[in-house]
Amino acid sequence: MTEPIMLTGASVATHLFVQGLLLVRILLRPHREPASRIAWVVVVFALPVVGIVAYLLLGEVNIGWRRLARLRAVLARLPAVADAPGADAPALRGQLPERHAQLFRVGESISGYAPIGGNSASLPPDSDAVIEALVADIDAARDHVHLMFYIWLPDGNGIEVAQALMRAAARGITCRAMADDLGSRLMIRSEHWRAMHDAGVRLGRALPIGNPLLRALRGRIDLRNHRKLVVIDDWITYCGSQNCADPEFFIKAEFGPWVDLMMRFEGPVARQNQHLFAGDWMAHVDDDLGDLLRRPLRSPQPGLTAQVVGTGPTVRNSAMPEMFESLIYAARRELVITTPYYVAGESTQAALCAAARRGVETIVVFPARNDSWVVSAASRSYYPDLLAAGVKIWEYVGGLLHTKSLTLDGEVTLIGSANMDRRSFELNYENNILFYDPALTAAVRSRQQIYIESAVPVEPQTVAAWTRRHRLWNNAVAMLGPVL
Repeated sequence: MTEPIMLTGASVATHLFVQGLLLVRILLRPHREPASRIAWVVVVFALPVVGIVAYLLLGEVNIGWRRLARLRAVLARLPAVADAPGADAPALRGQLPERHAQLFRVGESISGYAPIGGNSASLPPDSDAVIEALVADIDAARDHVHLMFYIWLPDGNGIEVAQALMRAAARGITCRAMADDLGSRLMIRSEHWRAMHDAGVRLGRALPIGNPLLRALRGRIDLRNHRKLVVIDDWITYCGSQNCADPEFFIKAEFGPWVDLMMRFEGPVARQNQHLFAGDWMAHVDDDLGDLLRRPLRSPQPGLTAQVVGTGPTVRNSAMPEMFESLIYAARRELVITTPYYVAGESTQAALCAAARRGVETIVVFPARNDSWVVSAASRSYYPDLLAAGVKIWEYVGGLLHTKSLTLDGEVTLIGSANMDRRSFELNYENNILFYDPALTAAVRSRQQIYIESAVPVEPQTVAAWTRRHRLWNNAVAMLGPVL
């Protein structure tokens, strides 16, 4: 009768020892907010077995030491954009008012890319127009085409881009296409992926999963490359929220159409996206792109000043929230933000509330229906404090508003792939472009206004009337934010 008791006692002792080790690990782990530490301590001790397994799989930002070592080696040998011949030309110096120069210094501290002048840009009217312009640019390419998408679907638009790449490869254009191994799994497993390979398109899978069980032992499986960027002939580049897919987005058609904003840039800012792409590509594919980055930068015509901001789990901690919060605190007249996913840290939430309280017209547009019920509930938990501070909240009802945009005082714009949630801030590789140009910012602001006109306002009295059960659910889900 004593042996089972001894085994049970030994098991309990072992379990408590493991919990103690994890407690020390959680408390000593750098770059973790106190709320995150508390949340993980509660999970590990409240869910004895599940909590330990959850922390081992999801508790730390880790892509795996081999991947990290390769990425660091790649970035160490890549030529810097600032070292390219002609990079010191006066025409490439970004022209910025001093009141905004500090914002671009934040961006430069993240990715190492200085604001660069001489760019032009356009804003296609919708997602299908973006694909039409992209296909035309691929068909007109003279040297190379580089694409990176988080989600690339084998649907109408996705296949149209694949066919354009195959046409370009057939006429001798070097085409490189990379897609996230999880987000684009349907395309990667399709006949179209094989057809591109057979046609001579060079293909790469970002953060390949392989065996899910073994992959989890080598690093977090949910760290993804969420970027959406295109570089053509080192001069044309695309940046925004749009994946390579139809707006109807058949894998989640019940939430469609997906409403995105993607901008087409021409100019030397493409070299910065080229550098970002090269780092991703060479971290996964044995194909050195260093010679492309050593080419002289063209001397451009006068144009707008822009800067690429690339972040990820191997970039400086808190980089993307610093970018957002710097912009929010810089606002003096108007701040308009659209984002599909809002699960903010305390500092981001405080920055938005502070903007409204100091008299800035602060507007945030969310989708009324979200494809993630977790994010939807968590987002709404922030509504009472935002509204109490004077932030105006709108919920878009014309589909899933997927646009990630920020306009500041009618002069500065940030667009790209990053959401205002912990996943984009801490776990995903993201790419954004920050630019100063009142005319182009006005175009983006007009697009944001179209969203507002297709949205319903969230009134303080409506939120105050939420049932206790509703508020309990939202707040309970939001409490898991530091864990998820």
